[in-house]
Formats: sequence, C-alpha cells, structure tokens
Amino acid sequence: MIVWINGAFSAGKTSTARELAGLLPEASLYDPELIGDALRVMLPRKRLDEVTDYQDLPIWRRLVVDTAAAMLAELGGVLVVPMTLLRQEYRDEIFGGLAARRIPVRHVVLDPGETILRERIAARREPGLTEAENEVRVRRWAYDHIPATLQALDGWLGADAHRVDNGALTPRETAERIAEAVRTGAAGVCEIVQTPEPRAETVAAGVLLFDDLDRVLLVDPTYKPGWEFPGGVVERGEAPARAGVREVAEELGLTLDRAPGLLLIDWEPPEPPAYGGLRFLFDGGRLPASAVAGLRLPGPELREWRFVTEAEAAELLPRQRFDRLRWALRARERGTVLNLEAGTPV
Repeated sequence: MIVWINGAFSAGKTSTARELAGLLPEASLYDPELIGDALRVMLPRKRLDEVTDYQDLPIWRRLVVDTAAAMLAELGGVLVVPMTLLRQEYRDEIFGGLAARRIPVRHVVLDPGETILRERIAARREPGLTEAENEVRVRRWAYDHIPATLQALDGWLGADAHRVDNGALTPRETAERIAEAVRTGAAGVCEIVQTPEPRAETVAAGVLLFDDLDRVLLVDPTYKPGWEFPGGVVERGEAPARAGVREVAEELGLTLDRAPGLLLIDWEPPEPPAYGGLRFLFDGGRLPASAVAGLRLPGPELREWRFVTEAEAAELLPRQRFDRLRWALRARERGTVLNLEAGTPV
C-alpha cells in the first residue's frame, strides 16, 4: 500500500512523511523528488531545457511508478510518499500505473490555509544557498504555485484526497491524524482501477460509435495519457467482438443491440515498455439521439467522452491510434475489412 501525501510546496509534506513512516507498521519513506534529482544529472541538458518542471518529463512519471513497485516488492509493507501533484492528468497517470500493478493508494492532502502557507514559505531556507538564491530558487517557486494549489483544492484534488488541516498542527500531530484516517478508512483507497499491466502481447478490442452527424465517439481515460476508443483488453476465452460489447457497457453504460461488425485488425509491434499485440476495431453503428442522451461514465476509468470529426480526432489521439482510426473510417466507407501492421494496410 502507498500513502501519498500531497499538498503545496512548504505545506509540511516531507516532515509529516518522516513522522508517519515511524507510526505505520512496516512503513518506508519514498521521495520521488530524488528521481527528479537523478534525471537532472543523467539526462542531456537539451532535454532538460525543454521543460520547466521535471514532472513534465514522461520518464519521471514512469520511474516514479516503477521505483515504487520495486521498493514494495523488496520491502513490503507501506510506502509513505510525500510529493506535490497539482495536475490531475499526472495523478491519473501515476496512480493508474500503480493500480495496474495492484498497488492501492491512499491519497491525503495537507491544507494549512493560504496565510499560514505564505508564512512558511517566507521562512523557508535551503542550506548552502545565499539569501538571494533562496528567494529566487526556493521561495519564488513556491509562491508561484499557490494559485494552482488553491485551484486544485477547490476542484479535483479536494474531491479526490482526504484533506487534513495542518495549519495549527506539528508534523507529529499531522502524522497521527493521517495514521488514524488510514486505520479507520477515512482516507480511502483511490478509486482509479486498471487491469494488470501486461507481461506479454495482448489482444484488445475497440468499438467505433457514431452520432447522427457521423462523428466518432472518443473517451478520455484517467489511467493513461491521450484519448482512446471505447474498448479494452480481451479476457482469456473471450471473443473480441464480445469484449468490445462488454467494454462499451462497462465504460459508457450503453448496451449494444447487435454484434458490431469488424472494420480492421492491426498488429501493434512491441515498443518497450509496451508489448504490443493484436488490436481489433469494430463498427458499433450510429447511435440514436436517445442512446446519446443516456451515455454516462459509470466508473472511475474515464474522465470524459466526446463526439469528434476525423480532423478533431487527429488532435486528440496519439499518432498510432489515429492511424488506426483513419483506416477504420476508410474501411467503413468501402464496406470492407482491412489488415494492418503497425497502422499500415498490408
């Protein structure tokens, strides 16, 4: 299990995490900031100059998940993770990756209040830095992130995490509050769920659904970047078309009244860390207005759905998925079935 302590810079995450690691049984401290420090040394300067925050590096987000999984495999017990996450898509990606490894996350956010937060930032000093360097590199950074923190607390973060007001609490008292919330279940397990991470090639089935303007339905998963088609991994012993129908019902609450017709099969080559495999795309047909009105997101796996044109899909889908969609639409127009390898007809 992971107890993730979120909050603004200078909210008291690290000092609280140290105390909490001593309160929870078999707990260890894991600070993903160390991964950012390592990447600053290992990555070329040109790559580092492309971002202003190491969290914007996909390799950082991937290594945060991989390292957490490796530490739990080695140590067991509980990992206490003090790390600010203010972008919901990064939370989704990291927590989704942990869920894929069957690692539950209890998400806590520290909220001392803006006034106390600013007082703590003003008093913050990093050893080895001059006063001018502290002002520019430490305090100014923290001040600049206060608006984003308040916005997240009023939105997704406040709704997702168990909030602890630590404005008048010591780190020890804050840790005791968190430990009690973990024991009683007040800090519940994050609801992001995902099938286990594949260890070999997979078979997946997607279903294209259309509105009366012939726009195609795309969904925005919480557990990975980029938009996608409704669908998912075909389970052992399951027919691909049936898997597509099942996934549409699970993701959108929509029961298809007929088996979808096959548009294409695409072989996706392995590109580490992914294993690739066969991808089926089916034609679920045009949805009547009543069915569109009844679309919903019954589970935590999807953030949003949207009907889009082919040109709009090009802006939302990763390149490989868009190539698959483009050829599926051509197959639909021609009334044929296409065989693709790496997104190209053969």
